[in-house]
Amino acid sequence: MQSVPDEAQSLPVVVVSYNSAELLRNLLSSFRRFYKNPVHVVDGSDAVHLPEIRLALSEFEGVSLHAQGFNIHHGPGMAWAIEKLDLGPRALFLDSDIVVLKPGFIEDLLGRLQPQDYGVGGVAYVNREGFDIPYAYGAVPYMHPPCMLCNIDVMKQWPLPIKHGAPMFSAMLALHDAGKSHLLRHVDWTLNDVTPDTRKLYLDHIGRGTVTATQGYHLEEWMAEAQQRAQQQIQQAKAEVPTGYNPDLLPLIPATARRILEVGCSTGALAHALKLQRPDVHVMGLELDPKAAQIARAHCNEVLNLDIESADESLFRDFADRDCWIFGDVLEHLRDPWRVLTQIRKVLPPGGCVVASIPNAQHWSVQGRLAVGDFRYEADGLLDRTHLRWFTRITLFELFQSAGLRVEAGVPRIFNEPQREPMLEAIRHMARAMGRDPEGAVRDALPLQYVVRAVAA
Repeated sequence: MQSVPDEAQSLPVVVVSYNSAELLRNLLSSFRRFYKNPVHVVDGSDAVHLPEIRLALSEFEGVSLHAQGFNIHHGPGMAWAIEKLDLGPRALFLDSDIVVLKPGFIEDLLGRLQPQDYGVGGVAYVNREGFDIPYAYGAVPYMHPPCMLCNIDVMKQWPLPIKHGAPMFSAMLALHDAGKSHLLRHVDWTLNDVTPDTRKLYLDHIGRGTVTATQGYHLEEWMAEAQQRAQQQIQQAKAEVPTGYNPDLLPLIPATARRILEVGCSTGALAHALKLQRPDVHVMGLELDPKAAQIARAHCNEVLNLDIESADESLFRDFADRDCWIFGDVLEHLRDPWRVLTQIRKVLPPGGCVVASIPNAQHWSVQGRLAVGDFRYEADGLLDRTHLRWFTRITLFELFQSAGLRVEAGVPRIFNEPQREPMLEAIRHMARAMGRDPEGAVRDALPLQYVVRAVAA
């Protein structure tokens, strides 16, 4: 065993196992070639397999067995260790089907972990149901648990791992929704080493090792509910077609527009759809998120990774040839949309326009929630926690007017919402109490969004 710093080999290791002594033997024998860390095995094996598990662990020093007597599953097993064991400030979590190829990985992880971090490991992306997806705007960063080093006190501040095909999902979603995903520190080799068919650096992850050894994950209920949605995600990813744009924006882009600038182009879904209709248009994208910008480059002619609000007047002058500016659900995220639109008006060529979609703060559901004090920020939708500005139909017109623009066309996006009728009647009563037109108040409470086209006033 080569020399390993005391700090690295004093870290406790947590492994969750189920009915597979051979996998544990492979892990521990490869691990003990290089490290003497204390190992905690949280085991959910049945009575038939438990004696074999005990025998396998007896071959190694410093290994503690925590037999649960039932199939505790991976997520709850990790949660049990976090809550019940005295792990200290940090702990290393390893899958039972990991094989250690060479030393150095603990030292590397330890050197990267900062006190404020949730953990270090391989970070990829899942959707809001926990399925792996390619990166897209709104994707949830997900730290994969086969090999991760975590600060235990920070883990305890967030939801603990769960019984799910993605056991870290609850914590990852909570971090994402709180804007705290930066507490996950990605390490390239970790994701590489747990991914099938890659050249390994430190570890080998026997893909689906527990499944092979135990004939399944034993998550049939969750899998039955989610299988169809997962297949749809897979097919969507294979097609490599970006999704997630407002289709009502397309009809408002003038047929004469040839040089288009989309602010907040995300992964390029709108540009992709537009170019299917009109391959000759030149689409420039501006995108704050560097990962989204990289994906969008496959669908836009050019993409700049920048924050339009940090740009000075020279940037707007550089885009004076753009005859259509698009803001698809973006203006409400800006600190000063009035200034941005004013800058655009200064450089807008004759016949140029601005096309935008904006959520309606007067929507009946927002009014109802305000009435009972239930105005809570959410991950997306009307109460998206990243919304900085709020507009109604009236103040939306004022926004463009203040910038020297005139709304010449638009559509309200109204959806079938059967539960709205009692609220609409209440809105009529409020309008009457304020001396306003009750039917006008109802009309303005129906749209979820407005999609508009504005030209020079």
